[in-house]
Amino acid sequence: MGGNGRIIGDVELDFERCYRAVDSRDQRFDGWFYTGVTSTGIYCRPSCPAMTPKRRNVRFFPSSAAAQRAGLRACRRCRPDAAPGSPQWDVRADVVGRAMRLIADGVVDRDGVPGLAARLGYTERHLHRMLRAELGAGPLALARAQRAQTARTLIETTGLGLAEIAFAAGFGSVRQFNDTVRTVYGAPPSQLRTGNDLTVGGAGTVTLRLAYRPPLHAAALLDFLARRALPGVDEVVDGTYRRGLRLPHGPAEVTLTPAGSHVAATLRLTDLRDLAPAVSRCRRLFDLDADPVAVDQTLAADPALAATVAAEPGVRVPRAVDGFEMAVRAIATQQVSLASARTALVRLLAHTGAVDRGVPVAERTSARCDAAGRRQASPGGVLRGFATAEEVLRVADEGFRMPGSRRETIRAVARAVADGELDLESGGDREETARRLTAIAGIGAWTAGYLAMRALGDPDTFLPTDLALRRGAAAVGLTDNPKALDEYAVRWRPWRSYAVIRLWRPA
Repeated sequence: MGGNGRIIGDVELDFERCYRAVDSRDQRFDGWFYTGVTSTGIYCRPSCPAMTPKRRNVRFFPSSAAAQRAGLRACRRCRPDAAPGSPQWDVRADVVGRAMRLIADGVVDRDGVPGLAARLGYTERHLHRMLRAELGAGPLALARAQRAQTARTLIETTGLGLAEIAFAAGFGSVRQFNDTVRTVYGAPPSQLRTGNDLTVGGAGTVTLRLAYRPPLHAAALLDFLARRALPGVDEVVDGTYRRGLRLPHGPAEVTLTPAGSHVAATLRLTDLRDLAPAVSRCRRLFDLDADPVAVDQTLAADPALAATVAAEPGVRVPRAVDGFEMAVRAIATQQVSLASARTALVRLLAHTGAVDRGVPVAERTSARCDAAGRRQASPGGVLRGFATAEEVLRVADEGFRMPGSRRETIRAVARAVADGELDLESGGDREETARRLTAIAGIGAWTAGYLAMRALGDPDTFLPTDLALRRGAAAVGLTDNPKALDEYAVRWRPWRSYAVIRLWRPA
């Protein structure tokens, strides 16, 4: 695993390069690879503050699951399982990247390896072979590593009984839970809890820290989300983002607050089995597995963007927790302002029952939001996940405050999602999704590109016809001609989605 010349994405698992990162405790490589120390039997993140191990005692692994397969246990000092995810699995469009995103969302725990293989369109054997080749572990081992991390989080942050935690984390039995935790962390579950001060916020409430690679421009992220906030679904108040979620086992509400070196997260879950998918979706929403240094270096090489990168390092691409939600938002926003789209969406949600009808729509859309979509009142109201495709299909014409053609486009997308013909989640095939989207009347290149960027996580999408982007380009001295701008943007590859977010900032 530590042989010279092995390439994993943009990182070469060359011994010397990896060892230099470990010796300098470089946080940028956390999640890219893991350091196994054979003399102690543990594996660490590259930035572990412990003394640098001797070269002869070091091996490098492309995943925590691979290190566990080699018989190593997680370091309890640097907590390698809590490191940011690898940026390559976060953005890659190939089968391995899609598989990693689906595993993170808990697909193996819910549907098994057969379900994962079916989602990806490959046989179980071929999928196992691909994952072993790139990650040193198959889908079961990768899911097992995630279950162990989920279990540790629940042990350390809740007052649940250990048997409850075992099943909430996805283990088939208490014995399997005990054996896995002991193997991965070198201690029984009860010992991981000893001495910890638990912050228990009620049944189903979990508080944890979400790590990321610095820098993170939190103001840009929150401003983007605030301008698009939907009353009853999400809101930004005093530097905190709150939203409702629909998770596999029930509804949930999350609160995310950027706090220095991490994002503080409070998750209120109906079912604790949804912890892993909730964390995965929050990480994607805030783009926490990105490598902002690599992105900013590429964009700053262009004089037109150099000043904005220097002034605002670490700008992220806000992603989606629900691909269908993002599609409806995108269609509703076509050729209208964000404020007009918000009014139409709140009306639609009111007719689906997805938002609280106890407060009049007019009050929610005016008195409780400023022009940028920020809540003026203090948080505390119930937030719910966006309507499902099936719920939208049941809405009568009067529930759509938009032109009839746009209404029918939303219905066509909802029908395709409900029938399983369109996959708008992060594990979907980007090329196939784009093909199916653009075959729907009313969906053109802009809408498909917007969904590729935000719902599917494509880091290299550009929207040259977007009016706000063209204004932003003119503001930094670039042409606003769509064709010429599209040709110019080639120099920003493979991070054109991040350039889009930056060019939207001045608009």
